[in-house]
Amino acid sequence: MVKQRFLALDVMRGLTLALMILVNTPGSWSYVYGPLLHADWHGATPTDFVFPFFMFIVGSAMFFAMRGLSQLTAAAQTQKILRRVALLFAIGVLLSAYPFTTSLENWRIMGVLQRIAIAYGFAAFIILYFGFTSRMIISAVLLVGYWVLLNLAADPYSLEQNLVRQFDIALFGESHLWQGKGLAFDPEGVLSTFPSIVNVIIGFEATRVLLTGEDKTKALSQLFVAALLLISAALVWNLWFPINKSLWTSSFVLLTCGVAILLLLLLVKLEQSTAANAIKPVYRFFEIIGKNPLFIYVLSGLLATTLYLIPVGDKSAYVALYDLFQVFADPYLASLLFALLMVLILWLVAWVLHKRNIIISL
Repeated sequence: MVKQRFLALDVMRGLTLALMILVNTPGSWSYVYGPLLHADWHGATPTDFVFPFFMFIVGSAMFFAMRGLSQLTAAAQTQKILRRVALLFAIGVLLSAYPFTTSLENWRIMGVLQRIAIAYGFAAFIILYFGFTSRMIISAVLLVGYWVLLNLAADPYSLEQNLVRQFDIALFGESHLWQGKGLAFDPEGVLSTFPSIVNVIIGFEATRVLLTGEDKTKALSQLFVAALLLISAALVWNLWFPINKSLWTSSFVLLTCGVAILLLLLLVKLEQSTAANAIKPVYRFFEIIGKNPLFIYVLSGLLATTLYLIPVGDKSAYVALYDLFQVFADPYLASLLFALLMVLILWLVAWVLHKRNIIISL
């Protein structure tokens, strides 16, 4: 972020990061409350909004970053963007491979940071070199084109036969894909990354409208209407193109972008409300953890995996710590308390960085 601060964005980033840690590190995956799990296939739970919110925030933050990029030559712009894409992608692959006990031919290629890297790269060039109308046309082409592309498969929205899976298998081989659903299928696949570019673009546009308009009340109203239109379009499109996070369907993009805009507007209105002083500590909590999102996210993955590697008796430190919560809580509550502890630990790390004015970015 540059000197101009956008508190609502900082808070939204921190809130999203905290939720991402919460849903990624339960005490036990066997005991997780329903809203903290992804939808099994079609549909959406609150957890399904976390990742697309992060993509939206990447676009929102890009509004500020573009000011610096616009001052560079075209060659310097390209170098800066591609360097960031490469670093994000490499960090994502290495984080997935940690602790490096599997052979190279079984490393997962795609993942969360890898998707962010690719979507950021494409969105950055689109925003730099195209105007608003062209950006909207490109977004529409990406969403409609993805719909058409998926329907080339015989059973386009099934887990086994969808084109996203078939493309990734052809490109990487089954051993390089996520195996969490009992077969080779990556929810951050290559083809399904392209509609996610639109999440980034809409995040940029929402922030641009909010911060550049002279009439702030009008800007808020315009964005509110836009959010409702996006959500309505998503629900209608869902009749033919199901809302599905794993496939990152175009209806899912519209739904999550609409809800993300509503959340951003809510945070802006709360900041301006008479209750601003009362919610200031809550805003401060999320603002602090949101200042170093990449570092905290990577650290959360390293922390969880490392706890599994540390032996405590005949268990891992991860399981032993979860068992401590089960002494006084049922398995589901204990699992949630464990996840909240992970959030608190990582918040404390973020607080130390904040107190020392350390910002870790690429």
